[in-house]
Amino acid sequence: MVPPTASTDTPSPRRMTWDELIDAVRESGQYPTRAEAERITRTVLSGLGGHVVGDERAALARRLPTEASELIASQIPVTRHLTAVEFVDAIASRIQGATPATARWDVSSVLSVLPRAVGDDLVDCILKQLPSGYALLFGRAELAPGRGLTPYTSAGRPARHGDRVSDGRRAGA
Repeated sequence: MVPPTASTDTPSPRRMTWDELIDAVRESGQYPTRAEAERITRTVLSGLGGHVVGDERAALARRLPTEASELIASQIPVTRHLTAVEFVDAIASRIQGATPATARWDVSSVLSVLPRAVGDDLVDCILKQLPSGYALLFGRAELAPGRGLTPYTSAGRPARHGDRVSDGRRAGA
């Protein structure tokens, strides 16, 4: 569920077109052809589609180009989220000749473009749904709560011991 302080309805500055998305993935992954970038994009977005659910899934579909939205929406939601490593391995199994290292490159080449395509706020919400480890695939640092980070309440103020914070836990617990 989307925390009250974040909205999945905030539009990104301008909706990216399918061609712009593919070009961004091609540049990010340094793929020699547009066709290869498109094949990788389709594979990764199809894999991601089952792991994003609820409001975030609907918002992701609204903000992506139609072709990408259809890839996300056509996937049946998973009953168990894969770890980031399992997700990369699953993508590797769908790409002929891929190794875990090349699949990690491919996944990151696509997912690291998503913040530009759909907005950082939505990517933040998506990452909260997914197991630890996915942030790196989106080109972000993995920050663990309780390691020098200040939790905030849904009202946006720093939490005190016992306050309920935006992810539903109690501060200091």
